[in-house]
Amino acid sequence: MDDPPPGTRLAGFERLFVQHHDDVLRYFVRRLDVRADAADLLAETFLIAWRRLDDIPDGHPLPWLYGVARRVLANHRRGETRRHGLADKLRDDLRSVPADPETGLEVRHAADVFRQLSDRDRELLSLVAWEGLDTAQLAAVLGCSRSTATVRLHRARRRLERLMSQTTPGREPARTRGERA
Repeated sequence: MDDPPPGTRLAGFERLFVQHHDDVLRYFVRRLDVRADAADLLAETFLIAWRRLDDIPDGHPLPWLYGVARRVLANHRRGETRRHGLADKLRDDLRSVPADPETGLEVRHAADVFRQLSDRDRELLSLVAWEGLDTAQLAAVLGCSRSTATVRLHRARRRLERLMSQTTPGREPARTRGERA
């Protein structure tokens, strides 16, 4: 099979970039503490997309791009952890302090509970809530079957509901039977 004319590949990539640039940028901005890093990670994601242009599924490239962005972000976080172990710990401590004193008690409570979830559960719930993915798109991002993505999402939602019901806004988590103070 012959390669397409040089302009065709570039034009396809430019269409992909223009259509999905903002979605992928929002993906990073929502997940990064240092928003300046979002531009670098966006560039890295689209560099990978350029290199693997032939691997991008026709018709629904955004879940594929989210999958690449997810791996780029994971690599970035591993590097940050290695370089800034103490700074990461301090940043996590500061996140628990509400930025806006006007924020409602319920919103702070929900944010605190959300932070108690595992990274994996937070990512699943964020992909659905923030990025608006359905289970088929979620499966494409995670690289698993649709039924596996559905089960993982269901379990993450149950864990969130359980944590929400076990705690009261502004109070310590409820103790389970047999647990000592």
